[in-house]
Amino acid sequence: MTLAALAAVIVGLVLFFTSKKQREDNGEWSGGLQWGYLLMMVGAFGLLAMFMSFTAVLLIFVLFTGAVWLWHKQALKRSARDDNHFSDYMSGFFPIITIVFVLRTFVAEPFVIPSSSMRPGLVPGDFVLVSKFSYGIRVPVLNNVLVPTGEVGRGDVAVFNYPPQPSVNYIKRIVGLPGDVVEYRNKELTVNGVREELGSDGDYAYRDDNDGMPRAAAQFQAALDGRSYEVLQDADKTAVDAAAWMFLQQQMQRDGFDSGLAEHCEFAEDGSGFRCTVPEGRYFAMGDNRDNSADSRYWGFVDDKLMVGKAFIVWMNVGEMSRIGTRIQ
Repeated sequence: MTLAALAAVIVGLVLFFTSKKQREDNGEWSGGLQWGYLLMMVGAFGLLAMFMSFTAVLLIFVLFTGAVWLWHKQALKRSARDDNHFSDYMSGFFPIITIVFVLRTFVAEPFVIPSSSMRPGLVPGDFVLVSKFSYGIRVPVLNNVLVPTGEVGRGDVAVFNYPPQPSVNYIKRIVGLPGDVVEYRNKELTVNGVREELGSDGDYAYRDDNDGMPRAAAQFQAALDGRSYEVLQDADKTAVDAAAWMFLQQQMQRDGFDSGLAEHCEFAEDGSGFRCTVPEGRYFAMGDNRDNSADSRYWGFVDDKLMVGKAFIVWMNVGEMSRIGTRIQ
């Protein structure tokens, strides 16, 4: 993506410097000039997105194009048309980017499922819509709740910024709310002493995300706190992969990230389970593919400020069109 963004900027600059800067007979700017501006915008957007959130980049572009739009309007007050190619062309981006920013920030945001951690309910290639107002209307970038419109619910499938690397989005099921005691031992989940009910639902086969090799898991119909959904379990794996857990702890320690697991959790040495008390203002998240999910048992709790929204429907899957319209349980 970085190379593609750089290429777009370079091609855009070449087109800009080699194109005519005067209007054509039809009153429009040359195609080369317009494509130059467009490619530079796309490339700059891609480069900025490498270092900050998509919302932050959109906000920067809204402010930038908004300032150009005001400049353009001032020019039109002095003359019938704006003959500055920069302000005349770039100001046209302002209303489009503003609409995208408002819709994506306050209404709904698309998200693509990247892995098998939420199988069987969500599969790689699913494009889901995330409600941005389910957990309160929030201040852009800072993500503090501005207008409370709802709260995170136990059992919600939520999208959030990955705590050790907030520029990356994760999707998991919220199983623990602030103050909850979450225990997962010998493949049995309990929350505040209430056990998740599991009913056998046959076997489930899929291909590994990394090597494409076939995998098999037992499928269960699960119920907890009035919510019903499906989960997978791999009988050959322990509740916590000790090697993966240790690797992530060392990585987070090197990065200076405090997961909170040492303070709020107890882990069995044999990997058979754990018990955590969810701290205030945070949540405990797990993947429905219980034995193939990097989730809160490995990297800790999700701060409320990292919540993006609640996933509610699959709106596209190019490989499996029949999944379009699937509601997320």
